[in-house]
Order: sequence, then C-alpha cells, then structure tokens
Amino acid sequence: MEQPKSDLDVPTTGNWPVDPQNDVVISKDRIWVDGCFDFAHHGHAGAMLQARRLGKELVVGVHSDEDIMDNKGPTVMTLKERIAAVDACRWATKSIPCAPYVTSLPWISHYGCQYVVHGDDITSDAGGEDCYRFVKAAGRFLVVKRTPGISTTDLVGRMLLCTRNHFIKSLPQTLAGEEGSGGPEERRKSGEEMRQRIRDYATDDSGLKPGPQVLHWEGSRAAMKDADAEEMGSYRTMVSGTGPRPGQRIVYVDGGFDLFSSGHIEFLHQVQIAEEALARKIGWYNDSAKSYSPAYIVAGVHDDEVINHWKGVNYPIMNIFERGLCYVDAVILSAPFTPSKAYLKNLPYGTPAAVYHGPTTFMPLTYDPYVAAKELSIYREVGEHDFQNVNAGEIVQRILRSREIYEARQRAKGEKTSTEEAVKRREALEQDAASLEKERAENR
Repeated sequence: MEQPKSDLDVPTTGNWPVDPQNDVVISKDRIWVDGCFDFAHHGHAGAMLQARRLGKELVVGVHSDEDIMDNKGPTVMTLKERIAAVDACRWATKSIPCAPYVTSLPWISHYGCQYVVHGDDITSDAGGEDCYRFVKAAGRFLVVKRTPGISTTDLVGRMLLCTRNHFIKSLPQTLAGEEGSGGPEERRKSGEEMRQRIRDYATDDSGLKPGPQVLHWEGSRAAMKDADAEEMGSYRTMVSGTGPRPGQRIVYVDGGFDLFSSGHIEFLHQVQIAEEALARKIGWYNDSAKSYSPAYIVAGVHDDEVINHWKGVNYPIMNIFERGLCYVDAVILSAPFTPSKAYLKNLPYGTPAAVYHGPTTFMPLTYDPYVAAKELSIYREVGEHDFQNVNAGEIVQRILRSREIYEARQRAKGEKTSTEEAVKRREALEQDAASLEKERAENR
C-alpha cells in the first residue's frame, strides 16, 4: 500500500507546529478541515461552518506556502496572513500551520480528529492524485456541499480581467429575486439561497444558535456617498441575532472590507484589545456575571456603488453580499460612507460609545468622513500594526506582479485568462485611480 510522504515525516513530540505535543484522544466530535485559505471568502466560511456543525470542535489545517507552491502554484497571501484569516473565523477552534497538502492520518489522529471534512469537489496533488485518498480509504472522510459562485480562482479572474459583472446594485432587490442575471425563476432561487447563507453565517461559534445581527440600512444614494447629507435612514432586519448584553459598550467601525484580509482582521483585533484594556480599568472583569466581551462591535459595510465611486477601476473585487461575513457582533449592510451625526445618533443600538478607524485608508478621499464622530468626542484610532498595508489594492498588485504564474493556474482550472489588452486596461485604470487619489489628497 502506498505510504504518503507526510506519514514518513510525522513530527516527534516537541516538534508539532502547535500544541498539544502529545497525542489527543480521538473523538467523533472533533472535526478536521484543511486547505490553502488564500484570501478569505464565504466559500471558506461555508466549508468551516458545515464542518463545525458536524462536531463540537473544528481543527483547521493550513498548508505551507512551499507545499502549495509545489502542488498548485504560488499563494497570494503569506502563511501568517492565511492563519490570521482562519483564526478570525468563529467556527474554527484551532488552526494548524504547515499541515500536509495530502491529508495525513497521523496528523489528524495526533490532534484527536476522527473525521476529515471537505467539499464535494476534487482536490489533487502535484501528481494528479486525490489529496484525501488516505483518509477516504480509512473511512474517516465526510463530504459537505461546496459553496457555489465563489472561489479564489474566481476572485483572481475578476482582478485579471477587470470585470464588474459581480457588482450588486441593490442587495434587497437581489435577495428578493428582482435583480440579477437569469430569468425570474433563476433569480428567485438565487435570492432564496443567498438569504439562507446570510442566516447561516449569522450563527454563533457552534454554527447552530443565533449569533450576529444583520441589518440593512436604507437611505438615499446621496447619503450613502456624500459628506453633506444628514440622514438617519431606516433599517431592515435581515437576521435578528443576539443583541447587546448588559453593560456592553457599543462600538462602531465601517469600511468596504473588500477581500477581507489580515489588515481588516488585525484592525478588528486591535479594536477588541483597546476595549478590553478600557474594561479592565473600570473593573469589568471583576464581575463574575459578565462572562462576555465588554464591547459589542457593529460593522457598517459600504455597498458596491459607493466603493466604486471612491476607488474606481473594478473595486470592490467582492460584492456586498460576499463582503458581509459576520466576524463581528452586528453588521449593517449598505451603511453610509460618512457616518453623520444623524446616522450615529439613530443607530438601533443608540449613539455608539466609540467609532474606530485604522492607521491607513484604502479610499482616496477629499474630506474627513469622521468629523461627526470627532465632534461627538467618540472618535478613536488604532495604532500601527504588522498588517496595516494589506488591503484589496495590495492584493491586486500582488496578483499583477505574478500575472503569468496566476494565469497558468487559471488555465489549468479551465478558467478564462486575461489578454494583454485586459491587463493594460487594468494597469491604466489603476494609474488613473492613483492620480485621482493624489489629486484628492492635495485638495483636502
């Protein structure tokens, strides 16, 4: 019987990538998933959610940059960045860096996992063989449904081809089946599936109980884009979820969260750290009844038209549905670009105790969108961090710098690749956007 290379290189005690160093008792309630997880998208989230629902703990193996290069081609994100994305997912119990590309029985057994879960697509190694052949032969493999319509390959294609057909003009109309491609029945079915995924993603860390609240802000297009509009708008509840608990500070953050990356993740982590430090000062952790976070973090997510208005080219690379992952306590979709006083004071949770912003900005602005928060004395900034420059623009540039390699990978998967004209068009649009950003900065 063939023996996998990964089984020949099983780490010894003290050399496993993360603890525990001694073997864990194997349990059917402990599930293993693995993959590249190269820039986070809701396909990854869907796989982890389905896997988590099959047990009580989810161990996530993340392949090394070198293993992925040998079997599939280069990653866009580094191992450290990919681990950050996995750790940010509420359904992941533990991440295991440098997990073998061909899933290894000794590895999953060491971490106490009875079953390996993967989507219903086939993943092959460099030799064209099934990466899960050994766990399948051992009867320790479970299949879940692959999330349709999203993949790393698809997102890379949007960057290379500079397409915009992924944009959503109106999320409510799309969810209602009134907007989108295809005939009426196809749109209805697509909208229904999207609504279900929003409900699924808005679950707690078990994947079974209510989690984040999901709201949709409804206001004028002018209020969504411009600085001068003082509009409170109205809210449509999409998922009721779990509201703030006694004593929690309401914290508001906003942004595009395009290609939800380590930059966004670390920003949210720094917000949490800042709120925990404040909570310690006021004795929050001395109250045994408060076993939950001191902060209830609400994220406003701008819609596609607003982001494209400010950033141009074909940003956002992910549409608003794809960017609405619930990694916080509540999400407000189609939030206005400028959180005005009218908006902040009329949030469903009341005026927030703090509005946080990061050390860098992705959008080329002509004005300060946080004037209202500053006038209300609730504006806060997080400090510099290791991932502060990792955003959608940086990720696109990484793809363009290694275009030929990624195009070869696209062709191997049967995907359409960019022409020289498409790449030149993208580069020209990026240069135009950079010039506009410089001009806006000079006129501020």
